[in-house]
Amino acid sequence: MYLEEKFLQPTIPNAFHWFNEPAKYQVGKGLEIFTHEKTDFWQKTHYGFQRDDGHCLFTKQSGDFTLMTQVEFRSQEKYDQCGLMVRGDRKNWIKVSTEYENETHSRLGSVVTNLGYSDWATQDIPSSHQQIGYRISKNGRDFLLESSFNGQDWAQLRIAHLHRSFEQLEVGVYACSPIGKDFWCRFQSLAISKNEWFLL
Repeated sequence: MYLEEKFLQPTIPNAFHWFNEPAKYQVGKGLEIFTHEKTDFWQKTHYGFQRDDGHCLFTKQSGDFTLMTQVEFRSQEKYDQCGLMVRGDRKNWIKVSTEYENETHSRLGSVVTNLGYSDWATQDIPSSHQQIGYRISKNGRDFLLESSFNGQDWAQLRIAHLHRSFEQLEVGVYACSPIGKDFWCRFQSLAISKNEWFLL
């Protein structure tokens, strides 16, 4: 299923469903999310804890695809984040976002969780960035993760692999606030299209 959704209607489109519905949300001028307190996605590695209570608006997708969004946000507390997620189950998923660190810098990056263990790959960027585009392209069980500050020029963040195979994935946008609450973000669009990543 390919689509381009700008969330201009007054209700969530029928093709989508919530995973951990947020404290508050609204649509009509994009999808705005306000997070519950201390919500997160992480599995075991280093920190030891398991969290699976962040907010996602998902649709189901089979085969190869490219998933893309543009999101604006106003971070308040450390680790506030929003972006894209591709999910098989609680032990196997990928997310890409920017996690707020402090007023000076944030961490643009991704988490790939395989077989119940998460990793975290990051690069520092100025916290003055409050609008970013993210893109995930799937080719088999391999994934290309990219970001863009202007919606036109895309930079590779990483290439990753999911060890488990799933006939269908849940794909869409997510937001969470591991320390604070009421983190606000607005997803201006969400597009699912034919896979744009081709291996040479």
